[in-house]
Amino acid sequence: MGRAFQNRKESMAKTSDANAKVYSKFSREIYVTGKSGGTDPEGNLALRSLLERAKRNQVPAHVIEKALKKAEGGGGEDFAVARYEGFGPGNCMVIVDCLTDNPNRTFGDVRVCFTKTKAKIGTQGSVSHMFDHSAIFVFAGEDEEAALEALMMADVDVTDIECEDGKITVFAPQTEYFKAKQSLIDAFEGIEFEVDEIQFVPQNTVAIAEEDQEMFNKFLDMLNDLDDVQNVYHNAE
Repeated sequence: MGRAFQNRKESMAKTSDANAKVYSKFSREIYVTGKSGGTDPEGNLALRSLLERAKRNQVPAHVIEKALKKAEGGGGEDFAVARYEGFGPGNCMVIVDCLTDNPNRTFGDVRVCFTKTKAKIGTQGSVSHMFDHSAIFVFAGEDEEAALEALMMADVDVTDIECEDGKITVFAPQTEYFKAKQSLIDAFEGIEFEVDEIQFVPQNTVAIAEEDQEMFNKFLDMLNDLDDVQNVYHNAE
């Protein structure tokens, strides 16, 4: 699982560097999370975690404040989660998560990304069963046993834990996210998470053939350029 996650991290870095719309994506997610669960981070744990992640990604304070004020107003757009699955260039498996106020438009836009890169959009569930929907935490540390003990004491169903290069990585089912995070905060004073997210992690990876790599990169770029797309997960190396 660690190798698959590392591939995912490297892919995220490459695509996010080229994605000038990252602030807009965070703004939309903050707005939706604040509108649905309240704009007080102390009472909305999902929002609190999202704000921490936005700050780690250097989202400017004024972008965050504007999204929260918009959510406080209670009006504005009604966004819904939309998830699309399929097979990308090189026959890799792909999950595309969106927030949309117009599902027909979003589906059409995502489908174009598939068809123009000779990829194939599938039905719901066509590839997601080959991914683990995981809570992932990465933080500085060497004591893997202490981390595992803290998680077990909190009755967290740990999927995997590893320690490498002075960093501990914890994987748990996404349903255990808040419980796992709190147990680590309680166990390690002053802990700072390098990664604190819920992601789809592939159960296995496939190498993209050299002749498919250019098309695969184009596919990712097209998806990440769409305003409605929040995250793209895949099992390509």
